[in-house]
Amino acid sequence: MDWFKRKDKNIQTDQRKEMPEGVWIKVPKTGETVHRREVEDNLWVDPLSGYHFRIGSEEYFSFLFDDGVFEEIGQEIVPTDPLNFEDRKKYSDRLEEYQEKTGHSDAVRVGVGTMNELEVVIGCMDFDFIGGSMGSVVGERLARAIDHAREHKVPLVIISQSGGARMMESVLSLMQMAKTSAKLAQLEEEGVPYISVLTNPTTGGVTASFAMLGDFNIAEPEALIGFAGPRVIRQTIGRDLPEDFQRSEYLLEHGFLDFITPRNQMKGELTKLLKILLHKFEE
Repeated sequence: MDWFKRKDKNIQTDQRKEMPEGVWIKVPKTGETVHRREVEDNLWVDPLSGYHFRIGSEEYFSFLFDDGVFEEIGQEIVPTDPLNFEDRKKYSDRLEEYQEKTGHSDAVRVGVGTMNELEVVIGCMDFDFIGGSMGSVVGERLARAIDHAREHKVPLVIISQSGGARMMESVLSLMQMAKTSAKLAQLEEEGVPYISVLTNPTTGGVTASFAMLGDFNIAEPEALIGFAGPRVIRQTIGRDLPEDFQRSEYLLEHGFLDFITPRNQMKGELTKLLKILLHKFEE
């Protein structure tokens, strides 16, 4: 009696099961590959090298707000094309493309909820939407976030990741620098805490306005932070720049930042800082 019986007549050796796309991720810092699930479980930080992958508002909101629950405000404000701008394609077409690609209507979202049971307003930029560029919608949504924080005496956190002002809106974009800065001045007059979180990259007009105006300015490790890019500065001054110029660690050493906080410690660190500021405000 045969102890082994083949059910199928033929064994297919040329058909192998392909691994789903994106299961493994290459770490730019080391060149090594890690499993996507391992990185996701560590808040998109490589467990070995500590490299922080860029994430957006969806991911930040999921771990900063308690149970990922929040109420979004300002989503009714949507971008238009007031200048009928066109370069390689029409600005209106570009907006539709990125809205479909990212699922977001513009480059910032604002949520209201609790963080470790502390009520907070969080504005978070999305670099995947036209490089996180700051247009009139970004400025207006952040202005609404600041107004909500001021009126309800609720702490404000803004997470920045941007290439700067949105060129397709010209001066309308540049006006947002003054607008958000003026709103933050009103927030300061009311004594409401504001913490700015700078992630990779934070550059241009965003750095020159609200990103550097926090009661505390903190950053993720190795984030690129500056106004003009290193290449532009090098070509302008005609000199080589220091190693790791415009990275978080360099800026902390030279007094431009208060803290560098790894992503897996960010929620606790933000809560601690806000409680200190709120206690001072209540006194």
